[in-house]
Amino acid sequence: MSRIRPERPGDEAAIASVIERAFGRPDEARLVERLRADGDSVVSLVAEAEGELAGHVLLSRMSAPFRALGLGPVSVAPERQRSGVGAALIGDALALARSGGWDAAFVLGDPAYYGRFGFRADLAACFASPYAGPYLMLLPLAPPLPAAGGRIDYPPAFAGLE
Repeated sequence: MSRIRPERPGDEAAIASVIERAFGRPDEARLVERLRADGDSVVSLVAEAEGELAGHVLLSRMSAPFRALGLGPVSVAPERQRSGVGAALIGDALALARSGGWDAAFVLGDPAYYGRFGFRADLAACFASPYAGPYLMLLPLAPPLPAAGGRIDYPPAFAGLE
């Protein structure tokens, strides 16, 4: 069983390792490092299992017509995938966002997976974004949303991710 806790100083290398192994490349790990360095990281949680980091989730500040966060990346060590670690990380991160007074979270990902958490593409369709489409989804954290449309942007660090 995993224990979820906030990222703390000294976790950076282990987080980068989990992210690189989960994605099979270093790009997302560099994204997390840049979001942290730019001050855009708002919620950063890790999952520990048997004394090692098993997963990581990040919520970063977005530009939107209300207080919004972007979910991602979500990373789980390959040997821990499909064991509930990712779902636990996402659930705890969204709970912290709600308790922190954030209005909504956006995610760019698989609708079948993120739909389980309440993310909906139809709600995000009213927002202008370079990532607009069926994979951009919105989860209201404190309904009703203060605005039903407008422009949204992920932090500048995302521009470097392919």
